[in-house]
Amino acid sequence: MTDSIGPALIRSERAGDEDAIRIVHESAFPGPGEARLVAALRRSGLLMVSLIAEEAGAIIGHVVFSPVLVAGTRTGFALGPVAVIPARQRAGIGSALVRRGLDGCRQAAVPFIVVLGEPAYYSRFGFGPASARGLMDEYRGGVAFQVLELRMGGIPPEAGLVRYADEFTLVAGSVRA
Repeated sequence: MTDSIGPALIRSERAGDEDAIRIVHESAFPGPGEARLVAALRRSGLLMVSLIAEEAGAIIGHVVFSPVLVAGTRTGFALGPVAVIPARQRAGIGSALVRRGLDGCRQAAVPFIVVLGEPAYYSRFGFGPASARGLMDEYRGGVAFQVLELRMGGIPPEAGLVRYADEFTLVAGSVRA
């Protein structure tokens, strides 16, 4: 399925997109950590939702959702990283990728999504402080660690520590979407 956002088209990642996705992340972040994280999640089969924004045949944005565990058994997804090439940032492309990804997660009956990112940005999608729901993150994200419950009762009542995939250690110092 594809959607258009202005001149950009949003679609699922497909074989052959890998190099362009790497370039998007390397251009959007100060180091290669996020690009390495995406590649490692792909190799491990953990890209549960992976969407790209394409404009005039060029990939200009990317978002990924991967599984997390809370209370040792309940699975939700982590949003991130999300990246847009610098020349196209602040044009709504990142927001469109996040919205489309969240829609895909709802359709897949994902119970909740966590993110480590700027609260002012992610609150527009319905994210709120994870600590208010009894959730903690292993990266000590503080107010940047947020959650969005996609279905009633999706966050386990016992809450606790949210564990990211081991691949996130590649960017442990900067695990922000």
